[in-house]
Amino acid sequence: PRYRPDWASLDARPLPAWFDRAKVGVFVHWGVFSVPAWGSEWFWWHWQGQHDAAYERFVRRRFPPGTAYTDFAPRFTAHDFQPRQWAQLFQRAGARYVVLTTKHHEGFTNWGSPVCWNWNSVDTGPHRDLVGELGEALRESNLRYGLYHSLMEWFNPLYLADKQSDFKTQSFVLKKTMPELYDLVLKYKPDLIWSDGDWEAPDSYWNSTSFLAWLYNDSPVKDTVVVNDRWGRGCSCRHGGFYNCADKYRPGSLPDHKWEMCSSLDKLSWGYRSNMNLTEVMDEMSVIEELVQTVSLGGNYLLNVGPTKEGVIVPIFQERLLALGRWLDTNGEAIYESQPWRVPMENTTDTVWYTSKGPVVFAIFLLWPRDSVLHLSSPIPSPGTRVTLLGFAGTLKWQKRPGQGMLITLPYMLPSPLPPQSGWAVKLEGVK
Repeated sequence: PRYRPDWASLDARPLPAWFDRAKVGVFVHWGVFSVPAWGSEWFWWHWQGQHDAAYERFVRRRFPPGTAYTDFAPRFTAHDFQPRQWAQLFQRAGARYVVLTTKHHEGFTNWGSPVCWNWNSVDTGPHRDLVGELGEALRESNLRYGLYHSLMEWFNPLYLADKQSDFKTQSFVLKKTMPELYDLVLKYKPDLIWSDGDWEAPDSYWNSTSFLAWLYNDSPVKDTVVVNDRWGRGCSCRHGGFYNCADKYRPGSLPDHKWEMCSSLDKLSWGYRSNMNLTEVMDEMSVIEELVQTVSLGGNYLLNVGPTKEGVIVPIFQERLLALGRWLDTNGEAIYESQPWRVPMENTTDTVWYTSKGPVVFAIFLLWPRDSVLHLSSPIPSPGTRVTLLGFAGTLKWQKRPGQGMLITLPYMLPSPLPPQSGWAVKLEGVK
């Protein structure tokens, strides 16, 4: 069917199946904000939009008098950017898709945008097409490619004039936002468009529905492309493809619409910060916990890293990503292509979460039980029930629990002063 440029029609489009199957993605926030590398990727806004004293002091101390934000662009060198290394890292992290910031609210584009003269990565800074280079490397590694794109730009004079008119004029959209979105789609044929920066104006200002109708009807990616829900004020959690709802969103119960939780390894920022502390980085256990809770409730997990201005993903981020990958090497069967089960979690505790694949149920427990006996009250066993632990050879002994559910005897773990790694999955066959 052809989709009409209205939400009733666009929202009826089925979400391409690859997205729900993928479950795990990596988000990359990279831009001119990686140069001051302080505070967050909203550096320019805090410094010159809000005149935050801490930011003003930071610039005074570190940069020559009269420094403008645009002076940071030549220092955004990407000297050490090796797209193939990134792609291998993301693949080893267990990601099935990667989303790169093509343009954040600062307006700098990571490709040679034809409507962004001299404020893009080809004309200045790296003098490279970062969007294109990463895309090529990801496709060689069989990873899906998503493009993050901010609809608005804080200090673009065209945007500010439209805002002044209460968004009755659309110069910025017609001369900047839309030409860039069409250019990105035609040039890079993304699998996903992760829209942002929509909240100040209604979707009618952004021309979102006509763009999406073209995307779904006539674009080169019409059958495979997936989009999120940030297409204008009030759209979030209501319109679009999958829902983000809010950054780091956690629903309390199973939503009735496909969603994604985006989270960041640096708890305080999405862009790289040179003064980041170890205590401010998510540990392996928290990452696995977020992933398991998200997937049990039907979501995808998009985990963010911020590279340095040279294009280095710092070792602590690499370490966390590789730890996630090792966990998925063992337990991925309970995650990829899974579906939520009839109950997402054990009602007695929030440390056991469920996923399913057809008749098979997976119980993922985040803490190893003290007596090495796992108590599950939700599954109903049958005489033919078979229990295995992912990553462990052989079957496990189990018995019916008085009342309802089952008791599973886990393999003996060697005593250790440290709590063992986080998260194990038992595979239950022949339960209801």
